Amino acid sequence: MLIMTEVAAEKVKAIMKSEGTPEDHGLRVRVMGGGCSGFQYQLAFDTAKEGDEIVEQNGVKLMVDPKSLLYLVGTEVDYADGLSGSGFTLKNPNTKGTCGCGQSFQA
Repeated sequence: MLIMTEVAAEKVKAIMKSEGTPEDHGLRVRVMGGGCSGFQYQLAFDTAKEGDEIVEQNGVKLMVDPKSLLYLVGTEVDYADGLSGSGFTLKNPNTKGTCGCGQSFQA
């Protein structure tokens, strides 16, 4: 399914704590239509829904709906903090291409 690095997990836990996110929530990773290449990722704190694939890694619950899972198998969720900015990154082995800005992908 998905792989979450320790760095990303620590950042998720810190954000959840600072926002007062309830303990029964986890990180939902979705694929949605849009962006200049056709698909884009969405990350949000949520509770599990019926049919979700759920995995806990590094103390964070990750949830993916069945439709999104088709595009996300083997994807690594990481967090980068550098000179050009900081944020979550998804390294998806299933993409056929990405846009110039890196915010959307082709499947």
